[in-house]
Amino acid sequence: MGRVCVEGIKLRCVVAFFLALLVMSSTAIAAAPSRIGEYSSSAEILAWINSYRSKPAPDDVAPAVLRLSRLGMFKDPESAGVYVGFLAGMIGSNPDRAEKLITKLLAMAPEDNWALVRAIAYSGHPEWRTLLLKAMERMPARKVMITRFVDGKLPTLEQIVINKDEALIQKVRAYFTWKKSGGDKNVDAKPATLEPSPDLLDTLWGYYFATGDERPLGRIIAFLPLSKDRDSVERLTIGSMAKYTLASNASRDFVLLASLKKTNTQQPKEIAPILTEVIEAAETVETGRLRKDAFAALEELKRKGPNSKRNVTWWGQVGQGVLAAGCIVAAATGHVELGLPCVVGGGLSGAALQMWGSQQ
Repeated sequence: MGRVCVEGIKLRCVVAFFLALLVMSSTAIAAAPSRIGEYSSSAEILAWINSYRSKPAPDDVAPAVLRLSRLGMFKDPESAGVYVGFLAGMIGSNPDRAEKLITKLLAMAPEDNWALVRAIAYSGHPEWRTLLLKAMERMPARKVMITRFVDGKLPTLEQIVINKDEALIQKVRAYFTWKKSGGDKNVDAKPATLEPSPDLLDTLWGYYFATGDERPLGRIIAFLPLSKDRDSVERLTIGSMAKYTLASNASRDFVLLASLKKTNTQQPKEIAPILTEVIEAAETVETGRLRKDAFAALEELKRKGPNSKRNVTWWGQVGQGVLAAGCIVAAATGHVELGLPCVVGGGLSGAALQMWGSQQ
């Protein structure tokens, strides 16, 4: 999926977010199928993933992922984050079954093996490096990728960096740290890092869908201060997406809502007020207010911009593929049919621009 940079800022997620919010109120919620079969659609699988944590079905995971591969859902790495995260969560939360699951998934299309490699590395499995090395013989085309993960030259979810000084992430690390796995002493002193992005947010939600784990949830919570960012459109949009999806999902998922309340009392001052707002929006089912706030903040940044350098034409430079981030908004709220265009390839970007323009 193409990335469009203007003055050093990545814009691929902006229109997706607004399209998702605009269309969401008029879309119907698809019911998750009880089983995944050979002819399941991507919409059905996405709905199944969304409800998995409440209805675990480990035996259906391999068929679901193989079906996604046949449907071409891994062709674009930037629109497959929710699937990679889900698979990572399954591997990490089922360590005794992990090797068997990986063996089954080696039957996926060879060009899709990158997703399996990344999922293993992101899983937090105590022996994820060993699992990768064992699988490398069956995935020779991904030898370089595997080696770089094993050597610490490619980042895992442990290396998410939200702020440059890492002050905030240090304060909340206790709530979302994956256990260090064996062999970390061999990782470079300055490992690669993961910065906030739409596909990373997708990945974290996918992990949460698989497990209901508070660790990926904590990472998403740590994105909330980005909703106050006024220097970067992408960071502001990602923060707004994290805020909206947390509130929208928690408004229907009382277990998630309880988790947010539990962690809120121990959050640092940069997070607590925003999380309180999320909780209130979820309890009163007033997520529309968060959407309006996001519109207003992005409108202000568009109008003023850092150093007042941007203008309206800046928005028109978003190209094809900007809908990837909308997948997670759709998945988190159960609107799977909205997720389809972005996972398929972003063919609605022109329509999205028109819809965004009509709101000005």
